[in-house]
Amino acid sequence: MARVTNGGFWADFQKFITRGNVIDLAVAVVIGGAFGKIVESFVGDIITPALLTPALKAAGVDGIEKLSANGVKYGLFLSAVINFLVIALVIFLVIRAFEKAKRRLSRHEAIEETPADPTVVAQERTVAALDRLSSALEARNL
Repeated sequence: MARVTNGGFWADFQKFITRGNVIDLAVAVVIGGAFGKIVESFVGDIITPALLTPALKAAGVDGIEKLSANGVKYGLFLSAVINFLVIALVIFLVIRAFEKAKRRLSRHEAIEETPADPTVVAQERTVAALDRLSSALEARNL
Protein backbone atom coordinates (compact mmCIF):
# COMPACT_ATOMS: atom_id res chain seq x y z
CA MET A 1 0.00 0.00 0.00
CA ALA A 2 1.48 3.34 -1.07
CA ARG A 3 1.75 6.12 1.44
CA VAL A 4 0.19 9.40 0.27
CA THR A 5 1.79 12.57 1.58
CA ASN A 6 1.39 16.20 0.76
CA GLY A 7 5.05 16.94 1.14
CA GLY A 8 5.58 15.66 4.65
CA PHE A 9 7.24 17.22 7.63
CA TRP A 10 10.35 18.54 5.90
CA ALA A 11 8.38 20.11 3.05
CA ASP A 12 6.09 21.84 5.55
CA PHE A 13 9.10 22.97 7.55
CA GLN A 14 10.74 24.34 4.41
CA LYS A 15 7.57 26.28 3.51
CA PHE A 16 7.43 27.66 7.05
CA ILE A 17 11.07 28.67 7.23
CA THR A 18 11.13 30.32 3.81
CA ARG A 19 8.04 32.37 4.49
CA GLY A 20 8.83 36.08 4.32
CA ASN A 21 7.55 36.83 7.82
CA VAL A 22 9.84 34.30 9.49
CA ILE A 23 12.91 35.59 7.69
CA ASP A 24 11.95 39.20 8.43
CA LEU A 25 11.51 38.33 12.09
CA ALA A 26 14.89 36.58 12.23
CA VAL A 27 16.60 39.57 10.64
CA ALA A 28 14.81 41.92 13.05
CA VAL A 29 15.96 39.90 16.06
CA VAL A 30 19.58 39.87 14.90
CA ILE A 31 19.57 43.58 14.05
CA GLY A 32 17.76 44.36 17.30
CA GLY A 33 20.38 42.47 19.30
CA ALA A 34 23.21 44.30 17.57
CA PHE A 35 21.47 47.65 18.02
CA GLY A 36 20.85 46.81 21.68
CA LYS A 37 24.57 46.28 22.21
CA ILE A 38 25.34 49.62 20.56
CA VAL A 39 22.81 51.45 22.73
CA GLU A 40 24.00 49.63 25.85
CA SER A 41 27.60 50.64 25.14
CA PHE A 42 26.58 54.22 24.39
CA VAL A 43 24.71 54.45 27.67
CA GLY A 44 27.15 52.50 29.83
CA ASP A 45 30.40 53.89 28.42
CA ILE A 46 29.52 57.45 27.45
CA ILE A 47 26.26 58.86 28.83
CA THR A 48 26.15 57.35 32.32
CA PRO A 49 29.75 58.24 33.21
CA ALA A 50 29.28 61.76 31.85
CA LEU A 51 26.16 62.26 33.95
CA LEU A 52 27.26 60.45 37.09
CA THR A 53 30.91 61.38 37.45
CA PRO A 54 30.22 64.81 39.02
CA ALA A 55 27.54 63.41 41.32
CA LEU A 56 29.70 60.48 42.43
CA LYS A 57 32.69 62.73 43.10
CA ALA A 58 30.45 64.97 45.22
CA ALA A 59 29.25 61.89 47.14
CA GLY A 60 32.81 60.64 47.54
CA VAL A 61 32.08 57.28 45.89
CA ASP A 62 34.16 55.55 43.23
CA GLY A 63 31.27 53.80 41.50
CA ILE A 64 27.50 53.98 41.63
CA GLU A 65 27.26 50.29 42.52
CA LYS A 66 29.03 51.06 45.83
CA LEU A 67 26.26 53.38 47.04
CA SER A 68 24.45 51.69 49.92
CA ALA A 69 22.71 52.45 53.18
CA ASN A 70 22.45 49.84 55.96
CA GLY A 71 23.24 47.04 53.51
CA VAL A 72 20.68 48.20 50.93
CA LYS A 73 22.52 48.63 47.64
CA TYR A 74 20.41 51.40 46.23
CA GLY A 75 23.26 52.37 43.91
CA LEU A 76 22.64 49.31 41.72
CA PHE A 77 18.94 50.14 41.54
CA LEU A 78 19.69 53.77 40.78
CA SER A 79 22.09 52.68 38.04
CA ALA A 80 19.43 50.42 36.50
CA VAL A 81 16.85 53.23 36.57
CA ILE A 82 19.27 55.69 34.96
CA ASN A 83 20.26 53.16 32.30
CA PHE A 84 16.60 52.49 31.53
CA LEU A 85 15.78 56.18 31.18
CA VAL A 86 18.79 56.91 28.99
CA ILE A 87 18.16 53.85 26.79
CA ALA A 88 14.51 54.83 26.43
CA LEU A 89 15.55 58.38 25.48
CA VAL A 90 18.06 57.15 22.89
CA ILE A 91 15.54 54.75 21.34
CA PHE A 92 12.91 57.50 21.32
CA LEU A 93 15.28 59.87 19.52
CA VAL A 94 16.24 57.24 16.94
CA ILE A 95 12.62 56.29 16.24
CA ARG A 96 11.64 59.95 16.05
CA ALA A 97 14.42 60.63 13.52
CA PHE A 98 13.36 57.62 11.41
CA GLU A 99 9.71 58.72 11.47
CA LYS A 100 10.66 62.25 10.47
CA ALA A 101 12.74 60.95 7.57
CA LYS A 102 9.91 58.61 6.57
CA ARG A 103 7.37 61.48 6.58
CA ARG A 104 9.71 63.64 4.51
CA LEU A 105 10.22 60.82 2.00
CA SER A 106 6.49 60.08 1.77
CA ARG A 107 5.76 63.80 1.21
CA HIS A 108 8.24 63.92 -1.66
CA GLU A 109 6.76 60.76 -3.17
CA ALA A 110 3.23 62.13 -2.78
CA ILE A 111 4.18 65.36 -4.56
CA GLU A 112 5.85 63.46 -7.39
CA GLU A 113 3.06 60.91 -7.78
CA THR A 114 0.02 63.15 -7.33
CA PRO A 115 -2.10 62.79 -10.46
CA ALA A 116 -3.71 65.90 -11.86
CA ASP A 117 -7.30 66.46 -10.78
CA PRO A 118 -9.59 66.04 -13.82
CA THR A 119 -11.68 69.05 -12.78
CA VAL A 120 -8.61 71.28 -12.58
CA VAL A 121 -7.36 70.01 -15.95
CA ALA A 122 -10.77 70.74 -17.51
CA GLN A 123 -10.81 74.23 -16.01
CA GLU A 124 -7.30 74.94 -17.27
CA ARG A 125 -8.27 73.80 -20.77
CA THR A 126 -11.39 75.98 -20.69
CA VAL A 127 -9.40 79.02 -19.57
CA ALA A 128 -6.82 78.37 -22.31
CA ALA A 129 -9.57 78.04 -24.93
CA LEU A 130 -11.19 81.27 -23.74
CA ASP A 131 -7.81 83.04 -23.89
CA ARG A 132 -7.29 81.85 -27.48
CA LEU A 133 -10.82 82.94 -28.44
CA SER A 134 -10.29 86.33 -26.82
CA SER A 135 -6.99 86.77 -28.66
CA ALA A 136 -8.60 85.81 -31.95
CA LEU A 137 -11.49 88.26 -31.43
CA GLU A 138 -9.10 91.04 -30.51
CA ALA A 139 -7.06 90.33 -33.62
CA ARG A 140 -10.20 90.76 -35.76
CA ASN A 141 -11.24 93.87 -33.83
CA LEU A 142 -14.64 92.48 -32.87
